[in-house]
Amino acid sequence: MASITEIIRDDWLRRPWWMSLIFFFCLYMTFIYMPFDIFVKPVAEDHEIWFGFTLTGWAAKLTEPFHWLIYGLGAYGFRSMKAWMWPWAGVYAAQVVIAMIVWNLINEKGGGPISAAVAGAIFLVPCIALLRAREEFRGVRPEDERMGDE
Repeated sequence: MASITEIIRDDWLRRPWWMSLIFFFCLYMTFIYMPFDIFVKPVAEDHEIWFGFTLTGWAAKLTEPFHWLIYGLGAYGFRSMKAWMWPWAGVYAAQVVIAMIVWNLINEKGGGPISAAVAGAIFLVPCIALLRAREEFRGVRPEDERMGDE
């Protein structure tokens, strides 16, 4: 029987390392952060960001299930490398790029134009990578086929 470390390592190798990072982030958000955010965090402390605009209170609380659904679908899609993930993972990542730029420009806690440019550029990297990863979402990768030959 495989150890948990072996299971995680084998799963990590199913996709490019950067995509595995996104997958594990989606798992964390789906099973740890979003349940806390929805069920534990008081409404008065809730903040959700959509396209760079901050929702607070009940507006935030009522939109949290949409973020939960997005992260859950991301976890499922990256786990199985579902074909429908392309281009949708990249489209969502583009929304994050927009959100990082807009939030830094319009929010009083934002860092202004320089922070907007830096944050946008940082999040543009995975966005472009996801939009260019069409072949990764096309079923079994050669590495997976070799694993079955053993």
